[in-house]
Amino acid sequence: MSFTTPDNLRYSKSHEWVRVEGDEVVIGITDYAQDALGDVVYIELPQAGTSLTAGATFGVVESVKASSDLYAPVGGEIVAVNAALEADQSAINGEPYAGGWMLRIKADGSEDDLMDAAAYAAFVDSIAH
Repeated sequence: MSFTTPDNLRYSKSHEWVRVEGDEVVIGITDYAQDALGDVVYIELPQAGTSLTAGATFGVVESVKASSDLYAPVGGEIVAVNAALEADQSAINGEPYAGGWMLRIKADGSEDDLMDAAAYAAFVDSIAH
């Protein structure tokens, strides 16, 4: 199966994506992750103002198949949470790189440690077979 991995994003091995926008980054889960989960039915996200440490758990996403922790791909302070996802999680499955974004944070610069699209696609290919 083929998964979308936009070139303008960075990716973590725990299947979160990061889009750099100035001194902030937007975070969500990848197309591969949403497909593996199936239809998302619940999400739990932290509040704005919370500090994240790269690699630490920041929330939970539940689907009809499984529950999965969400891991911060970068560290920093949360400046916005996509509150629309609490009422309707369908954007996570339908548009994981657009309306399905989860957090916006003031990043600490650790996004440089993430994979580019080609490296992430190769990583997914290696675990999917």
